[in-house]
Amino acid sequence: MTTSTRGAAKAPAVLVLEDGRTFRGRAYGAVGETFGEAVFSTGMTGYQETLTDPSYHRQVVVMTAPHVGNTGVNDEDPESARIWVSGYVVRDPARIPSNWRAQRSLDEELAAQGVVGISGIDTRALTRHLRERGAMRVGIFSGEAFEGVRDEVLLARVQESPQMKGADLSAEVATKEPYVVPAIGPDGEAVPIGAAKFTVAAIDLGIKGMTPHRMAERGIEVHVLPATATVDDVYAVSPDGVFFSNGPGDPATADHAVSVMQGVLERRTPLFGICFGNQILGRSLGFGTYKLKYGHRGINQPVQDRTTGKVEVTAHNHGFAVDAPLDKVSETPYGRAEVSHVCLNDNVVEGLQLLDQPAFSVQYHPEAAAGPHDAAYLFDRFVSLMEAERA
Repeated sequence: MTTSTRGAAKAPAVLVLEDGRTFRGRAYGAVGETFGEAVFSTGMTGYQETLTDPSYHRQVVVMTAPHVGNTGVNDEDPESARIWVSGYVVRDPARIPSNWRAQRSLDEELAAQGVVGISGIDTRALTRHLRERGAMRVGIFSGEAFEGVRDEVLLARVQESPQMKGADLSAEVATKEPYVVPAIGPDGEAVPIGAAKFTVAAIDLGIKGMTPHRMAERGIEVHVLPATATVDDVYAVSPDGVFFSNGPGDPATADHAVSVMQGVLERRTPLFGICFGNQILGRSLGFGTYKLKYGHRGINQPVQDRTTGKVEVTAHNHGFAVDAPLDKVSETPYGRAEVSHVCLNDNVVEGLQLLDQPAFSVQYHPEAAAGPHDAAYLFDRFVSLMEAERA
């Protein structure tokens, strides 16, 4: 990616898909060029959480909501220390942010972090194209990267960029050093390290900041470990439970994470995984994974909890899914397993649970900082597993 922050407001820009379709608009954010996988997000709010979600690493996000940037940007809502999307596509960006918490505009934030975007294009037509043809590689070009360059040259550059299938990305976004998120007591103050009700080892595959916070709210001391952590590293913190986070890339490449999870399953420690962690559990149990045509992204995806029959509106960000049977209980090396949640739009597997030991996962994001909070009970379910195991 090459970027400049000068002249973004006026520079013409072009978006080039790998199948040759192009959309012309104006630069938004930084001026330059960027490449990634074109995906669309259906959320009408929560764009700051989307931008800073590490699971969007190497993806160019198309916003289906036409008006973006209305509430500006603040320093309280990011899910990580930086923007992770490779590029950003909007139809009608806000000219002036209007919110009492806003500290700067979205355009300014994108430019400051070198994120190349494009505005003023028909995002509805682009979304329909991606739904029909599937997520694909894309490039956004503006400024010197675009001016005077033939379309066929830009297309060739897009087609030379790396694909998401087969990409091993977790280590690129995960923490390099372990850190601790202390439990939060009833008085709202941090509980001293070592004095919490429970201790959880969380494997960071691209974890969002709100996830350990949701556990801390429930009296859990969270030890966040790098994606390269070993089984010995996990048990060095004497965990009551182990958590595997969301993250980017192809789960078929995550052999190390699968090996660590299998070590946890062998010890029968309470286990909870979300998103990428759900795919890791699927692989650990012997199921396959596959790439969805265009994935699920947004904060309005309907999922049914098959154990209760309850329907939840949930936050998603995944382009891969677990290939597990929906109509039967499966025998695995770690006991019986079943699909616990399904997406009501397309019957994609959205959750797994073991019936003979305390382990479960969901494909979506129950921490849902931007909402909705229908799935927050899953953190309580994790606590119940640890309480039962201790008893």
